[in-house]
Amino acid sequence: MDDLSPRTGARTRATRKALSKSRLVKSFGFAWAGIAYTWGHEPNFRIEVVVGVLAVLLALWLQVSPVPILIMGAIVLALEIMNSAVEAIVDLASPDIHPLAKLAKDAAAGAVFLASLIAVLVGLFLMGPELLKKLGF
Repeated sequence: MDDLSPRTGARTRATRKALSKSRLVKSFGFAWAGIAYTWGHEPNFRIEVVVGVLAVLLALWLQVSPVPILIMGAIVLALEIMNSAVEAIVDLASPDIHPLAKLAKDAAAGAVFLASLIAVLVGLFLMGPELLKKLGF
C-alpha cells in the first residue's frame, strides 16, 4: 500500500495516478457524456441553454456585465443536469410509483425552478434599467 502521509515530500504512486493525463481525459469524457445525454434527452436543458445565450447577448448589447448572467446560467444548467441524474437514479431504484420517489424528483425539479426564478430576478435587476433606457422609457 502506498504511503499517503504528507510528510514524505514525494508524490506517491496513488497521487501520480490520480493526476495522470489519461485519467483526466477520461474524467472529462464522462462529464461531457453527461452533458451530451442531458442535451439530447431533456428539452428543458436545451431551452435553458438558448435562454442563457440570449441573456448573455442582451447583456453585451446593453453593455452591462455578463458575469452575473453567466454565473446564474451555469447554476441553472448544473442543477438541470443534477435533476436529470436524480430522475435516472430514482427510476433505477424505484421503477414503481412511490411517494418518496416522487418527493425526490419534485425536490430536484424545485431546485431548478428556484434557481431559474432567481436568475430571472438577477437579469431584471441587472439589465432592466439599461433596457428601459434603450427603449426610451
